[in-house]
Amino acid sequence: MKLIDMAHEKNSLWIFGYGSLVWKPDFAYKRRKVGYIKGYKRRFWHGDDFHRGDKEKPGRVATLVEDEEACTWGVAYEVPESHMEESLQYLNVREVMMGGYITEIVEFVPKEKSHTPLLALVYIATSDNPIYLGPASDVEIAAQISISSGKTGHNIEYLLRLAEFMRLCCPEVEDEHLFSIEAALLKIFPHGEITLSA
Repeated sequence: MKLIDMAHEKNSLWIFGYGSLVWKPDFAYKRRKVGYIKGYKRRFWHGDDFHRGDKEKPGRVATLVEDEEACTWGVAYEVPESHMEESLQYLNVREVMMGGYITEIVEFVPKEKSHTPLLALVYIATSDNPIYLGPASDVEIAAQISISSGKTGHNIEYLLRLAEFMRLCCPEVEDEHLFSIEAALLKIFPHGEITLSA
């Protein structure tokens, strides 16, 4: 049974976010849960030439890479049936048409132990995408992020807000890839010239 069919049966759909969706969902939802999915690691390997970069200076944003040993923390949003079509249309433009992401169905495990795992829709950019950038050193990724900006804002904001989310909502989790890029970025701006817009 497809997730959409199950969603209609249960009158809601869960969507898992691990990048900008953790702080900027911009679609209607009933409730949110912090938690994780297994079998994937978050990596800043995808290019962005619209939201956080442009054609000349593509930004670097997160995608998921399969890894049996890994888990990725983020937020799952419950979208009620009344907003399902509208929310999916919005995300299709934001993530698929503009971002080059595809959809997968994953098992989401809520942080709260009393809550049972659930199926969620997730957007993943794969290596066959034309704007996929692939692996690079933390220093190279940070340097690229430091000079990239797009229609939604600066690439720096994307990185710092994601790191901020992890520290606030998942303080026990050490996301080495994310925090290493953040540390490399802060070395580029040693005197704290970085400010995030509200």
